[in-house]
This record gives sequence, C-alpha cells and structure tokens, in this order.
Amino acid sequence: MSIRFPPEAIIFDLDGTLVDTAADIVAALDALLGEYGRSAVGEAAGRSMIGDGARVLIERGFAATGGPVADMDAAQKRWFEIYSADIARHSKPYPGVVETLAKLRSGGIALGVCTNKADAPTHLLLESLDLKRYFTAVVGGDVAHRKPDPRHLFATVGALGSAPDRALMVGDSPNDAKAAHAARIRLILVDYGYSNEPVHRLGADTVLSDFAGLLEIVA
Repeated sequence: MSIRFPPEAIIFDLDGTLVDTAADIVAALDALLGEYGRSAVGEAAGRSMIGDGARVLIERGFAATGGPVADMDAAQKRWFEIYSADIARHSKPYPGVVETLAKLRSGGIALGVCTNKADAPTHLLLESLDLKRYFTAVVGGDVAHRKPDPRHLFATVGALGSAPDRALMVGDSPNDAKAAHAARIRLILVDYGYSNEPVHRLGADTVLSDFAGLLEIVA
C-alpha cells in the first residue's frame, strides 16, 4: 500500500522499531531487582514491560516480583546507571535499518526520532550504534507530553520543519498508533517489535515485517 503523498519527514520510534534493545533493557532491570533482593523477570516477561518509559518499566518489574519499592526515584536512578554503563552490549539495529535510513536521508527526506525513552540513554544508544547521524531531530521522553499524547509527535514534526499532513510515523506499539491517529499523521507499524497487542488491529496504513520495505512505500 502506498501513502498518498511523498513524505517530506518520517518520524521513527526507537525501541522495537529501529533497534532491538530488549535484552539490554531487561538485563539492567534484572540487575536492579537483584540489588533489591528480588528475583529476575527474564527477557521473555520483561519484553512485555517495555514501551512506556523507564519508570513504568521499573514499576512493572517490582510489581511482578513482590510489590512497589519504597524509593522509586532512587531505583530509577540506579537503573539508568546500570543500563547506561553497557547500553549496547546486545542491542543492535533491526535488519535493513541502517541501509534504509541512509537511502531515505540521501533522498532528501528529513528523519526524526520520537521515543518515550529518556533523553540521555536515547542519545547514548544512537551514538553507540552510529545511528544519530541520520536524524535531524531526536525528541526523547524528557518532555511534558509523551506518546500516546500527540503533542510528542507535533514537537518532533516541528523540529523537522515539517507539518503533520506532510509527515509519516513508523512505530511498533499502541502508543505509537494512538499518537499518530490523534495527530492525524500517516502511520506504518512493524510487526517485530514490543507491542502487547496485534499490530494489525491498531489501524495502521501499512504493517511491515521487513523494515527495508519502507523504501517501496515512500517511493
């Protein structure tokens, strides 16, 4: 399926869309839980906890292993320390991501990242994987309004110098879908990410199993 216009800007989610980060995110969560005397949740269960930012991830981890922690701020700070110390040990771009981003950028399309991941680890991850050079704008989760709030997307579109009716969103989750629908931005979802719901039911214009297929859609 083709979109009705050649987009001048494409906005991407990060975790589960561009980069498979689950192993490192959950490893940091399990290390944190271990420091608090809790059992590990493991990667399979931990994947389902990803998508709403670090604080929610940590809250879900503690809820699954005995209940809330007394000082959530301290726990979150410690998780960031653990995660940032080896942020790309296992994380890597999904197949076709690097080549596709390079071709889109060389074709004159402005590229941006809109993620609920906090700013510091977002930039660190992109730099560690040599992906940051492809993006004109990177808007992380250190904002007042995050996905599924459409204002997160509006901020990213604005930073790219574009407008919603000339942009395209690529994501993997209900948060991405809700934000794009509310912002009236065309939506493509990938089916290999961290969604807890079947992505085919989220109202995307197109669902991709292969990231490189994006090139055919926007051509």
